[in-house]
Amino acid sequence: MSKAGTTVARADAPAPAVRLPRRRGIELSLIVVAVLLSVYGYCAVGLARHGTVPPGAVGYGAGLGVLALVAHLAVRFRAPYADPLLLPIGVLLNGLGLVLIYRLDLETPGDRAAPAQLVWSTLGVAFFIVIVVLLRDHRVLQRYAYVCVAAALGLLILPILFPAVNGARIWVRVAGFSIQPGEFAKVLLAVFFAAYLAANRGALAYAGRRVWRVQLPTGRVLGPIVAVWLVSVGVLVLERDLGTSLLFFGLFVVLLYVATGRTGWIAVGLLLAALGAVAVGWLEPHVHSRVEDWLHPFASIEAGRGPNQLSQSLFAFAAGGITGTGLGLGHSVLIGFAVKSDFILATAGEELGLAGLSAIFLLYGLLVERGYRTGLALRDPFGRLLAVGLASIVALQVFVIAGGVGGLIPLTGMAMPFLAQGGSSVVTNWAIVALLVRLSDSARRTYDGTEGTP
Repeated sequence: MSKAGTTVARADAPAPAVRLPRRRGIELSLIVVAVLLSVYGYCAVGLARHGTVPPGAVGYGAGLGVLALVAHLAVRFRAPYADPLLLPIGVLLNGLGLVLIYRLDLETPGDRAAPAQLVWSTLGVAFFIVIVVLLRDHRVLQRYAYVCVAAALGLLILPILFPAVNGARIWVRVAGFSIQPGEFAKVLLAVFFAAYLAANRGALAYAGRRVWRVQLPTGRVLGPIVAVWLVSVGVLVLERDLGTSLLFFGLFVVLLYVATGRTGWIAVGLLLAALGAVAVGWLEPHVHSRVEDWLHPFASIEAGRGPNQLSQSLFAFAAGGITGTGLGLGHSVLIGFAVKSDFILATAGEELGLAGLSAIFLLYGLLVERGYRTGLALRDPFGRLLAVGLASIVALQVFVIAGGVGGLIPLTGMAMPFLAQGGSSVVTNWAIVALLVRLSDSARRTYDGTEGTP
């Protein structure tokens, strides 16, 4: 063969696959740091309250360390190319949540929530391991889109059959055991939205009538997903759980925009959200009272009734200042019954200050950013939409909760991911991290040339 022919043959040969570093050692090092920071916070609470290290510090550190190590081993052997930051962020946020709940338990000895939260955290990590080990290819979930939506709607309807708790029907309580089905429904709906929009993204973007600057899809294409969204939101309105309603609506609009690339959907979504918020705020007494509290947070003090939860939360943030009062030295327990759930961020703001609160928000921001980065790296539309949807769930939850307790928007009542008391919430958040781990592993395998192996 001639030299020219050899040159042509070499040019036609496929480029060798680029083997990316797995970075599991970096992940393990970050996990060790996360566990040590959590143990330090636990000891700091004991030293501040009693002057001694808590007797359970060793057990707490060992338990959290073992859980994190087993999760790391699952990732190392079943998802070796996964993003090395996802699991350490989950461990650190979960560990910090346990520290804050333990700190508040010292103020409420008759209502201890930390032991139960530790059990739920263990279950959440176990769920994380099951997903990472058994789900070899995320594209398998696309086959069960309609099974997911049926299960999600069933979970949303179930709490209507049970008594309301604090004005909302979002809990299922049987023989002292309680779960919040809506937490699991949000992940199932994310899978359905991603699968349906991936299959119909062309028709959603280009088919149908053009109204002003928005290209509307045909009713046959958009009808099923709008119907599912309306049913889910309608059920949530009946349950008076408008925080989750806002979460589902935001998830729907974000994925619709990502699937079609049409910015007009963002404008339509904001308009519909504003109209719905105004209507529900005026017509629903429970929601209307929260809007009034948001508009006039100190009205209860002026009326001589004492500070309400929102005003106490604002006082806690103000007392924290830049560096905080120190773990165990705040007074956020004055907020009342929701201090370990809806308002746990106020405890972090008071005792860790603006600096600590900013660090927590940076952890959430980094978790969301890695989810979006994973979505951009994936080639299949379903995986891209699912990664963006799961990351958006975390982002929307943090915005809604932080905005509510900080007085930016009306309080809606949701659980801060990993930090707040709530078994259903912590298990669901670990499931989200597990799915992002699986998706990021597939995304990085793309560059290794091995994607597509089951």
